[in-house]
Amino acid sequence: MSAELDHLVINTRFGTDAAAELFAALGFTLTPRGYHSLGSINHLIVFEQGYLELIGLPSGTDRLRQEVLASPLGIDGLVLACDDPIATHERLVRQGFAAQPVQRFSRPVEVDGVEQEARFATVRLPGEFAAGRVYFCHHETPELVWRREWLGHANGVSGIARLTVVSAEPKESARRYARLGGFDGDFQLDIVDAQALVARFGALAGDGEPCPERFAAISLRCADPALLARRAAALGLAHGPTPAGVGVSIPSFATLLEFVQ
Repeated sequence: MSAELDHLVINTRFGTDAAAELFAALGFTLTPRGYHSLGSINHLIVFEQGYLELIGLPSGTDRLRQEVLASPLGIDGLVLACDDPIATHERLVRQGFAAQPVQRFSRPVEVDGVEQEARFATVRLPGEFAAGRVYFCHHETPELVWRREWLGHANGVSGIARLTVVSAEPKESARRYARLGGFDGDFQLDIVDAQALVARFGALAGDGEPCPERFAAISLRCADPALLARRAAALGLAHGPTPAGVGVSIPSFATLLEFVQ
């Protein structure tokens, strides 16, 4: 059984404005702010395949998306693509997952001055993975997400190469994630222990509270990692070489990025 990445989520909570400004300064093109019918807000960083989602919560309202509110700051979601959410839900239940029923929601999108509705259907697996939220997403209106004007990025980043998960028991974690399916495209799920994470990122890996499992780093494919190092330096972000490219730490959003060729 194969798996395909849909997107990765970075939880900005109530700091979405600052996060959008920072990622734009790193050279990413962001979509205009989206307002979900579930009570969250977002900006997307879209690539030909997959995207990053900066998700957050609006201020000045009591209607807040509880799963975002309850989740920690930082890399918060691994989202897999699915063509048929009902069939996906049935398959996951047969596999023994505690899959929630299909959830449908939307957000308005303005295209050429006309408001349209981007619609989504998800199948969520709450509590199944200690690192964060893992779920499947079906795009009913993909043309409102993958739009040509959002696909180019001034920093030359062209796609998502890898999500690194750090685990106290990497073999057991790898076994659980393998039940979702094997990634056979350009995206890899890399499950390592804390020692291996430090070996790759050095001081950028940080020394946060030990936990059984967490989403530790996102690796992004780009033409020139050195360009991202210069942008990070201009923003005062800690950065340094990794075996594959350049790592950049964004402590204000508990996020570690790696830029690789």
